[in-house]
Amino acid sequence: MEKKRKIVPPVYLLATLLLMWLMNQFLPLYDYVAPPAAYAGIIPVLLGIAITAVSAGAFKKVDTSLVPFHEATVLVTNGFYRFTRNPMYIGMFALLLGVAFLMGSVGALLPMPVFVLIIRNNFVLGEERFMKAAFGQQYLDYKQKVRRWL
Repeated sequence: MEKKRKIVPPVYLLATLLLMWLMNQFLPLYDYVAPPAAYAGIIPVLLGIAITAVSAGAFKKVDTSLVPFHEATVLVTNGFYRFTRNPMYIGMFALLLGVAFLMGSVGALLPMPVFVLIIRNNFVLGEERFMKAAFGQQYLDYKQKVRRWL
């Protein structure tokens, strides 16, 4: 059985945003885009927020836990879950990518791979085992049809 995590993904998201800001301020390395072009980063930020919110709403709609490794009562396969098994994490990554573009420096990009590795290793892989144990063949069929990412 997978153990519950004390730190949930939104905390890692906020920590990554803070690290991105710090890197941008103190170790920008190279500025690859500047305003007004950098303002295009607003698009992935808004898209990321929307994907995450709509995907979280799908859990709320069927009254199943949104918190990783808490009891799941329903396997959500509609909405963005038709295209990816992890739309909330993809939404978070899109938000980070947009913020990095708004900041415009390579330094702001550096914490992003760490975020992806933490989410993959601490949540996604365990959630897959958790879902298999909770939903069995139903989850395996879903996993066969829908990719982990995109």
